[in-house]
Amino acid sequence: MEDRRRFEKLVLPHLDAGYTLARWLARNATDADDVLQEACMRALKYIESLHGEQAKPWFLTIVRHAFYDWCARNRPDELAADDGSAIETAADDAGIGPEQAALARDESSALAVAIASLPLVYREVLVMRELEELSYKEIAHIAQIPIGTVMSRLARARALLQRSALLQVIGAQRREGTR
Repeated sequence: MEDRRRFEKLVLPHLDAGYTLARWLARNATDADDVLQEACMRALKYIESLHGEQAKPWFLTIVRHAFYDWCARNRPDELAADDGSAIETAADDAGIGPEQAALARDESSALAVAIASLPLVYREVLVMRELEELSYKEIAHIAQIPIGTVMSRLARARALLQRSALLQVIGAQRREGTR
């Protein structure tokens, strides 16, 4: 019973972060639910291995491992090559006009597609850094890679996103030029 209370106190506050990571890695809400459920079962089972109060990096490590195990069973080809499929996203339209809301949705959707199309190794470090605001050290620990590798993967992910944005602008300019 003590393990359950500790799990509720330390891990449950980080379910949203776990779901966010699972959602971006799996690129599918249903699959993310499966990954998160497996991660929660593992976290409860191994809660005694959590030392101290820093549950978020510990739990995200479990989510990451649960995703890779799930992916090996369900999408083994994705571990070798990313399929580039898109992910849905929603924009916060509160307080802006319809034209601005539509533009924000388009930009948000384009960013989500660009992030979702990143190779898995870049996508996971980008999500952990930019969305979950983890430190390089925490990401290195979670992903079990050197901090230098975290930094280079983030730089590469950001460069790929910038390239994607530039290609979208060029494509839009070309479409406008043909009208």
